[in-house]
Amino acid sequence: MVDESRRFKIFAGSKGGRLAEEICEQLGCPLSHVNIEHFSDGEYAAEFQDSVRGQYVYLVQSTCPSADNLMELLLMIDAARRASAYKVIAVIPYFGWARQDRKDKPRVSIGAKLVANLLQVAGCDRIITLDLHAEQIQGFFDIPVDHLYGLGTFSEYIKQLDLPNLIIASPDEGGSKRAAKFAARMGVPMVMCYKNRQKANEIAEMRVLGDVSGKDVVIIDDIADTAGTLTKAANLMQEQGAASVRAVVSHGVMSGNACQRVMESALDELVFTDTLPFDTARCQKVRVLSVALPFAETIRAIQEHRSISEFNPNR
Repeated sequence: MVDESRRFKIFAGSKGGRLAEEICEQLGCPLSHVNIEHFSDGEYAAEFQDSVRGQYVYLVQSTCPSADNLMELLLMIDAARRASAYKVIAVIPYFGWARQDRKDKPRVSIGAKLVANLLQVAGCDRIITLDLHAEQIQGFFDIPVDHLYGLGTFSEYIKQLDLPNLIIASPDEGGSKRAAKFAARMGVPMVMCYKNRQKANEIAEMRVLGDVSGKDVVIIDDIADTAGTLTKAANLMQEQGAASVRAVVSHGVMSGNACQRVMESALDELVFTDTLPFDTARCQKVRVLSVALPFAETIRAIQEHRSISEFNPNR
């Protein structure tokens, strides 16, 4: 009798290559091959080089802008479905458009819901992702969503630093729940920054709510995009007497002049995961941690029909 639990293949899109290789190393399986063919007019097509008939197919691809990355994933899902895959599972380390999770002003789109619809219409059976910007995005899907957390990876790293006066900080009120969970896990106090924006990616005002004098501050956030919030918070905390300031962030988007901002800021270190490819030569203050293990353990749990929480107690 064929062991169905072993009938799976893992493929990587353009934004999932290195992480997919590390996931395969953890699982002891090869990374299968997909060819993304580009045409002169800008179109592209996905073609699997290995048979996927009757198998679980895991597609590793972050859907960060540009939209080409999302479209690439949708084409791979469609190709797997048409090639008679048994189940098509999108492994989306960084779920793009997640910041558009609600209608907070008139006549705007809800991008996260649109992306959820596109993935399901394409034929996706399941989603595996890490540290969604808003946890309620799981409710946008009518298929299972395995939402993993980077808390375990980050806490192990922070413990190794052995900081004498550790305190956790949230860069804004929106991330206070995330920071509070991390502070409770580490058994240390927490402070919060209050910020007021006049428009996207521009902060009009920021102040620290709490005492950071003499403390080793670790700022917790989910996305480092322009790094404006992180660097402004770090500078403010240094002005208020912090002994050291570092930031731990799930997803390093690092757009525009983010690297320059980080290098010129009071941040001693910026740590994020490898959900997005990043060349650390661009910014000497950046350290990248791998999240291949929690993704590999989740895939193993699915294949063995076991509880994902058993493999990922921190999810």
